[in-house]
Amino acid sequence: MRWRLLLFRLPAEPSRHRVAVWRELRRTGAVTVGPSVWLVPATSAFEEGIARASELVVRGGAEPLLLEVEPSDEAGGTRLGALYTAAREDEWQELLTECGRYLAELDREIAKEKFTPAELDEEEQSMERLRRWYREIRLRDVLGAPSTSAAENRLKECEAHLEHYTQLVFRHAHDA
Repeated sequence: MRWRLLLFRLPAEPSRHRVAVWRELRRTGAVTVGPSVWLVPATSAFEEGIARASELVVRGGAEPLLLEVEPSDEAGGTRLGALYTAAREDEWQELLTECGRYLAELDREIAKEKFTPAELDEEEQSMERLRRWYREIRLRDVLGAPSTSAAENRLKECEAHLEHYTQLVFRHAHDA
């Protein structure tokens, strides 16, 4: 498998340039392999994000160096793949945690019988945020982290629980 490496050196101050590049690379799905050395699989899915990060490096007064590399042996390729997959796995685990919080929140609202349209709007917005987050991770997870299917199933559980809550709010609104 081929990889893209982005290398750059930005001055320590002002830090806003380094922070902007760091944020863009993380949003893209890149993983750091050393100071100012970031890695992504060499696929078209990452081209736009790497281009945006490179532009931010230029705005910060430095020159980005983008390389396409292939590990010289299978062990190196395995290490890079594991590094990249571990980053995605961390993202999936965080999403799973947030889904658990979301389900607990819905259970609290049901227990309190808080069946208001305003609360439903808030829960729908939270659900949309989880869906968006899932889609973003899914786009970056080109190697298939272990928790991918668990996250998909948990998101479906959240959607089903929201549907149940929606029905309760509807019934409450029409029984009042």
